[in-house]
Amino acid sequence: MTMAAFEEIQVGQKACLRRVIREEDVVAFAEATGDRNPVHFDDDYAARTPFKGRIVHGMLTAGLISALLAGELPGPGTIYLEQHLRFLQPVRIGDAITAEVEVLEKMEERRRLRLRTTCRKADGSPVLDGEAVVLIPQLAR
Repeated sequence: MTMAAFEEIQVGQKACLRRVIREEDVVAFAEATGDRNPVHFDDDYAARTPFKGRIVHGMLTAGLISALLAGELPGPGTIYLEQHLRFLQPVRIGDAITAEVEVLEKMEERRRLRLRTTCRKADGSPVLDGEAVVLIPQLAR
């Protein structure tokens, strides 16, 4: 994978990444971050919450956006500067999630992009919505 040349990126351009969230993903996320909230791991506890069952870490879902930025648009070398998120509904183990980024604005003078960031379930219902600002570094030739 190579980073798209800043000059070639267009407003309105989109990229998507689909992933089924697995139990192993939740465990690995907890290992990496130390977030062992019982709503993610304890069936009895989670059943008594407003969610009525276990849910996936919200930031695990948001991490799909980071993977999409680094892997597709703009691609490897992308530097995250800002991310604003709204979590709209819970994600559960086994849900197929599609992350999408869309270029909203190019800031030519500073080589930055403003992007809409979303994640949706397989039925199209949104689970996360937000905006990001990323930097496209000038690589030495």
